[in-house]
Amino acid sequence: MRHPYLVALTIFLFGINNTVIFGQQEKKTTVNVFQNRVFEGENYKPLGNLKWAFKTDGKIFSSPIVNDGIVYIGSEDGNLYAINEKTGKTNWKFKTGGAVHSSPAVFKNTVFVGSFDGYYYAVDAKTGQLKWKFKTGGEKWSGEVGFLGLKPADKYMEDLWDFFLSSPVINPDKQNPTVFFGSSDGNVYALNANTGELKWKFSAKESIHSSPVLYKNTLYIGSWDANLYAIDITTGKERWKFETTTKVGFKGILSSVVVANDMVYFGARDPFLFALNAETGKLVWKYDAAYSWILGSAVVSNNVVYVGTSDTYALLGIDAKTGKELFKFKGNGYLYGSPAIAGETAYFGDFTGNFFAVNTKSLGKEWNSFSTEGRKQFGPQLLNNNQLDFAYVVKDGDISNYDTNKAVMDKFYTLGSIVSSPFVANNTVYFGSADGNCYAIGLQNK
Repeated sequence: MRHPYLVALTIFLFGINNTVIFGQQEKKTTVNVFQNRVFEGENYKPLGNLKWAFKTDGKIFSSPIVNDGIVYIGSEDGNLYAINEKTGKTNWKFKTGGAVHSSPAVFKNTVFVGSFDGYYYAVDAKTGQLKWKFKTGGEKWSGEVGFLGLKPADKYMEDLWDFFLSSPVINPDKQNPTVFFGSSDGNVYALNANTGELKWKFSAKESIHSSPVLYKNTLYIGSWDANLYAIDITTGKERWKFETTTKVGFKGILSSVVVANDMVYFGARDPFLFALNAETGKLVWKYDAAYSWILGSAVVSNNVVYVGTSDTYALLGIDAKTGKELFKFKGNGYLYGSPAIAGETAYFGDFTGNFFAVNTKSLGKEWNSFSTEGRKQFGPQLLNNNQLDFAYVVKDGDISNYDTNKAVMDKFYTLGSIVSSPFVANNTVYFGSADGNCYAIGLQNK
């Protein structure tokens, strides 16, 4: 069921007023989180048995990466963890001064990640020792007075659906490697990856929690100001920008782009999936997500764009050339993370703590799933017929009150909500959960 307050808001607004290839590691020195989550694979591989679950002391929104036998992932407990891929035991952990909702990137022997303490860090991948850190203008949740028109109208409210910090991406130039990331201070930063020295910064109008993507010397990144920016990586100057709409409740870009065949694909809160010409920024097509936010980043495989939606609980398969919907698979709750595509299988989690393996060739008819520890424990009392239902949990509470909404979201988190995007390596899929676990699940051969 759609969030009842947003349903009411939708009726009011619309009814009345009418490197570097992620995962494939073609450049073997670099692993970045949001370039394109396509992994090697052929046939459909459903989920097998749980190999291990690594417990942290905070919710996990960070997405894992696997490199040289180590799983790197951040936690809300303020740590960046390096976990042995086979055993699930800690190799090391690095303590920051804030929640780590950024996802790590690896370049050569260095892990890069951001923290809510306002720093972006470069950490030795083998030892966990600090190499350098860079202070931004400060990291924070997005928010505003009277957020979404909730009560009380004079109260400053943090956005309850702002989950991420920007994750770094690296240009692995041997002579002049650069790390790029966005910040809540509204800037995109370009730093010397070896030293942390600032090269340039680009200013948007509002916070940037989207992660940058690099393609043909252009950096693509979205902002809470509802613009997607194309930036020259050498000069830091704007090449073009594309503006999405800014209606109340439907403003901002949290997803990262994916670039394929000289096209840029990304989703927004406004709520559409867009396809733009990568060189010019001109709109080629857009897909209407039925008043459902698209917060997760899209993935392109075999000319199909895969992306999840919020209130319609759907994983979509969209024709990359035409924008035509090819299939829709409905989960049990919001799909805020990005899928991972390995051969014929799409792996992704939802906000109820359910993690799916869907056969894309079956158009979503063949699939299996895994439930987090939180979902197993709290699902029977919080889910309505196995579905996320905001009104069901609110019961007699005041849905127009901000504190009521926050209380419901906190209850949902106990399900082990999956916002973290999965990583596939060595016949295993890894992902984080709001129950504090990083899970490693083996894959079956069919």
